Amino acid sequence: MPVFLLIRHGENDYVKKGRMAGRTPGVHLNKTGRLQAQALAERLKDVPIKAIYSSPLERALETAVPLAEAKGLEVIPRLGLIETDIGDWAGKTVKSLSRLKVWRAVQFTPSRVNFPGGEAFRNTQFRICQEIEALAAQHEPKDLIACFSHSDPIKMAVAYYLGMPLDTFQRLVVSTCSINALMLGEHGCRLLTLNFDPGLNFSKP
Repeated sequence: MPVFLLIRHGENDYVKKGRMAGRTPGVHLNKTGRLQAQALAERLKDVPIKAIYSSPLERALETAVPLAEAKGLEVIPRLGLIETDIGDWAGKTVKSLSRLKVWRAVQFTPSRVNFPGGEAFRNTQFRICQEIEALAAQHEPKDLIACFSHSDPIKMAVAYYLGMPLDTFQRLVVSTCSINALMLGEHGCRLLTLNFDPGLNFSKP
């Protein structure tokens, strides 16, 4: 089955300031994020990618566009790749949320957490894995596919395909613009790359 490059979007001001964006509209890449997206496209321009899919949120689409232009491909939005719906937590800072009792559950028993006014982690995991399986069915076994998504959905997908319990997915790290490569096969899954950041650090101008 195909190899999936699960790529997190680049930096934006919500990430930089420790604020939870969720599905808030109008969250765009900042200068660092745009530089990351361009550098990512430069690194992958000669890789034989067959298709590029993206979460419909702006920060993911903007990260995908430079690679699509370099490859002469279309960015295809897919709702299944969207960020977890964090409901009432959208726009709040991690610092303020970490004071809540439920924050410990988010970190250590996320399988039991449902965001107030939003989505449950277990539903996010089911959704993104269903999306990956649907895309796999559309492609040839040796195809290489780029999917631009968000930190938690990518971590949950990796956890699922490696057979990790959902409650351990927070142990994984997926940085902005990192590449996470999964090869799906009839006899299991292989993690080829996790949180690969090929020197794309532009935090200082």
